[in-house]
Amino acid sequence: MRNIATVAVCSVFLLGIIGMAPDQNTEKKASEKVYRHVVLFKFKEDATKEQIDQVVAAFGNLKNEIDTVLGYEYGTDVSPEKLAKGFSHCFLVTFRNKKDLEAYLPHPAHQAFTLKLKPILADVLVVDYWAES
Repeated sequence: MRNIATVAVCSVFLLGIIGMAPDQNTEKKASEKVYRHVVLFKFKEDATKEQIDQVVAAFGNLKNEIDTVLGYEYGTDVSPEKLAKGFSHCFLVTFRNKKDLEAYLPHPAHQAFTLKLKPILADVLVVDYWAES
């Protein structure tokens, strides 16, 4: 009977140690994070649809010109809450890390894009965050 009790105590102890081992999923998740760059545009009232379409196309083309861009998507506001405060276009650019964003911002293609954008831009809002990929 004493041997059974000893085995039971040792089993519980070992299970506790195993439970304290580093979680492989936690380590994997840390390496799967990506850096997201959210950009919202409010265009000037006199900006034409053609000008806005050109800016949207130029922004989308940056993923083909700058190799640090992992992903890109955009859309226009369709929220029923009507809280966009005039920001109509949302762009989400994904990078591996902040360093890749820092290489993207001064890139000549990005700089040329901003020159095209500025004449029709009323306001911009930018938020960056880390996300699970």
